Amino acid sequence: MARIQPNQNPAEAAQKQLEGVEAKLGSVPNIFQTFAHSPAVLDFYMQGSGALGNTSISAALRESIALTVAGLNHCDYCASAHTLIGKGAGLSDDETADNLHAKSKDAKTQAALDFAALLVTDRGNVNDNDVQAVKDAGFTEGEVLEIVAVVAFNIFTNYFNHVADTDVDFPPVSTSDVPKAA
Repeated sequence: MARIQPNQNPAEAAQKQLEGVEAKLGSVPNIFQTFAHSPAVLDFYMQGSGALGNTSISAALRESIALTVAGLNHCDYCASAHTLIGKGAGLSDDETADNLHAKSKDAKTQAALDFAALLVTDRGNVNDNDVQAVKDAGFTEGEVLEIVAVVAFNIFTNYFNHVADTDVDFPPVSTSDVPKAA
């Protein structure tokens, strides 16, 4: 049971945003209703999500990164949500399962996931060689920064779900077999 229950009576500003979520998704996932306890937190998520939708890296890569971060941080809610969203972005069942373990059969995606995993495990303290490796894989400096933004945004949702203990309302995916981030 959730530590912080979804808000069933959100403020008007939050309610308008939740109506937009429902119009887009057909329902309002628990994470959004829980965000709605604070209109500022809900707005932070909505604005950040919208901004990340404008990156030059693909939706599939953003989902692969989200799965890697969820796996390392043992966030079953995000693993479940991003597995479903990732499939909608074109990822296969095998790829989403691999991504939870920071793995990909595609070399360029693997370089991005390696970098994302380093960002999580080393708390952003990467070195020149780490940055060069992702650039050598074909990512521009702007795309490297976008990977950092996607990782940071997903850390927020992972931590949010850990604190709230959000009830999973997506087809469940477990991260129990993924080694935790150091």
